[in-house]
Amino acid sequence: MSEIRNLEPKAVWEIFQQLCNIPRPSKKERKAVEFAKKFGEDLGLETIEEEIGNIIIKKPATPGMEDRKTVLLQGHLDMVPQKNSDVQHDFENDPIQAYVDGEWVTAKDTTLGADNGIGVAAALAALQATDIEHGPLEVLLTVDEETGMTGAENLQPGVLNADILINTDSEDEGELYIGCAGGIDTNAKFHYKEEAVPGDSQTFKIDVKGLKGGHSGLDIPLGRGNANKLLNRVLHAVNKTLNIRLADIQSGSLRNAIPREGFAVVVVPNGQVGEFKSFIDELIPVLKEELSVTEPDLNILYKETENPSHVIDEITHNNLIKGLYGCPNGVIRMSDSMEGLVETSTNLAIVQKHDDYISVATLQRSSVDSGKENLATMIRCVFELAGAEVVHEGSYPGWKPNVNSPILKTMQDVYNKNWGKVPEIKGIHAGLECGIIMENYPKLDTISFGPTIRFPHSPDEKVNIATVKKFWEFLVETLKNISKK
Repeated sequence: MSEIRNLEPKAVWEIFQQLCNIPRPSKKERKAVEFAKKFGEDLGLETIEEEIGNIIIKKPATPGMEDRKTVLLQGHLDMVPQKNSDVQHDFENDPIQAYVDGEWVTAKDTTLGADNGIGVAAALAALQATDIEHGPLEVLLTVDEETGMTGAENLQPGVLNADILINTDSEDEGELYIGCAGGIDTNAKFHYKEEAVPGDSQTFKIDVKGLKGGHSGLDIPLGRGNANKLLNRVLHAVNKTLNIRLADIQSGSLRNAIPREGFAVVVVPNGQVGEFKSFIDELIPVLKEELSVTEPDLNILYKETENPSHVIDEITHNNLIKGLYGCPNGVIRMSDSMEGLVETSTNLAIVQKHDDYISVATLQRSSVDSGKENLATMIRCVFELAGAEVVHEGSYPGWKPNVNSPILKTMQDVYNKNWGKVPEIKGIHAGLECGIIMENYPKLDTISFGPTIRFPHSPDEKVNIATVKKFWEFLVETLKNISKK
């Protein structure tokens, strides 16, 4: 593996390498919190740790820049822990093995954590730098962005003095983001009774593998396969005419990732085993053909396995399969005001059997709050009709675009002056923390930008090396050109 510390800009890559060595999955990022806190304290800067774990570091202006507006650089410390099922990696203890692969930096068989590690590294590098000009500078590094935004939700009012918020969590160089989607989780719970395994039967495990997965917001318009929907489609097909019984289902792992893998265990009467195999053998090529362009590596397998201790009662078995089939998934509506932007979408993220219930997790996103609420209610109704208990959790607001933003104009001018073109203005179909932070600090002039990152939230995640350099240079030039108070 190639060493990333020697890439340019060295300060950013050096800090990113240190972050890769620190386990920091969402809700388990304590070591990263301690790293960031020590980083600020070692620089002799005012460093605050909030009760929730957020780190705030404040740096005075360089000489002659004291009259500039205060800039807040913001990112999140946690990362999405994703790996393929056959990979041995403990995200709570093992470092990320980052390496150079041509024009990109990626990781060995896991997510890289460039989302948002590169943004965090750039913010810390700005604090460390002695050779860049800037006005008063603040850095806010939040916890648990990926699984609930609880860091941003618990940010205390009055601790920040900033006039401008620059979020570093966007993933396309040359684009400036001025709005994002809000989100809400709609989670269902199917309570079941254990029943004896029918006699004179065989047990089969059905696996869905080889899907690309990805970010459930950014990658949702790509039409990628959803392991939960595909697995349930197989179950529904055989359940219509055969007397199968579901014994186990474990599919998907993260609410904000398109599920890549899943499996189910079913019990089949001996007299119907031939039909069971025929149904699946006929369905597999149909599904693979449907997704042949977007998911060329899709693989659906079944094999005989040991008998389970019990099966799920028949009523819950049928309700679950029908509820999952009826649950919408993917893009629901495109934006009328911004061409090419997904307005509203939903991800059927996780289906997992537990000791006495089956949990189903879904995540709705929309840049229109009423659209988000409407879709969440639709999904609630589907699962309630199927006999499940349903709750809405983790709702967070979107970020309404301001095309007259002064920091937007400044950054457009800086980019045009240095790179000869005006960057595109966009909204993002993902949950940035900007809208939440602005609830406590409504006067912040806000923008988001970043280097080019591809396939976040999946083991294929990678960041483009050249754009990291450009991202850093753009940040440095922006700080130099912040207007006076």
